[in-house]
Amino acid sequence: MQAGKLPPDRLREFLSRIYEPRDDVLLGPGLGEDYAALLVDGVAVVVHSDPITGAGRNAGWLSVHVACNDVATSGADPRWLVVTLLASGGTTFERLEELADQIRSAADEVGASVVGGHTEVTPWLDRDIIVTTAIGFTSPDKLIRSSGAKPGDLAIVTKAAALEGTAILATDLRARLAEKVSEGVLDRAAEFIREISVVRDARIAADLGAHALHDPTEGGIAAGIQEVAMASGVGVVVREEDIPIRPETQAVCEALGADPLRLVSSGSLLIAAPVGSAEEIVRELRANGIAAAVVGEFVSDPSIRVLERLDGSKLDLNRPVSEELWRVLSG
Repeated sequence: MQAGKLPPDRLREFLSRIYEPRDDVLLGPGLGEDYAALLVDGVAVVVHSDPITGAGRNAGWLSVHVACNDVATSGADPRWLVVTLLASGGTTFERLEELADQIRSAADEVGASVVGGHTEVTPWLDRDIIVTTAIGFTSPDKLIRSSGAKPGDLAIVTKAAALEGTAILATDLRARLAEKVSEGVLDRAAEFIREISVVRDARIAADLGAHALHDPTEGGIAAGIQEVAMASGVGVVVREEDIPIRPETQAVCEALGADPLRLVSSGSLLIAAPVGSAEEIVRELRANGIAAAVVGEFVSDPSIRVLERLDGSKLDLNRPVSEELWRVLSG
């Protein structure tokens, strides 16, 4: 199988084998859903676990923010973290200290605490793998799901496409990129990592009536939009010309032959909201210093799921969307 997420049909089959519904599970595993929600004494406990496998120097930083982003899409604030660190063979204690400092710093930023986990050196790994589980809670009637998009809702993207992917590539492939991209552009691109959190974005959108929130990770904006549409049982039409892409991302992607709309995009938040709320959400996000743009709309016909490209072609979002990061890193 190809590297990255399982294709939608394979994922559905896999989940059907491992998940057994229970009365105390408000939301179990499903295509496009970012978290699990458990009913505990009348409270919705929100849990999400995510691995960091494609990042190098900033792996600890990313591990916290990526996991917390998914909890935030529920409308809950991330509170507690459980971190499993599998350090690569030959690692040094100084490297472990660096990762620990990254994890603590990111946790402090989102107001969460590391409460447990596991650390080991795994000799056959060629890079560190960090799996972070984030936990939060909210009222059951306030949960927001990826599957909440409705026909007529507008699709909103915060910040810009491929922030995480741009930062990873500019950091891990800096020597390779230096032949085509200026030092200044690479420096700015690497700093996109500082914008990975969508906790603030999600709070604003949740408070203003968003129907669905989703964190676009592997497969980028294209796969994220696809997942919301599939989870919600609706169609979607999205326009590339309306999706914000920063010049640094364009430069890095052009140098590596990568598609920024299929590049891992933590740092952006996908929002589905009714027209009136969408306009207010965009205004409030911008008022809080968070860029936001309406990029398309959800429609009733689930057979219509397309991303209209600048060159006039259409990317069929009813077909699997492959992640660009793995291809580029292995090239």
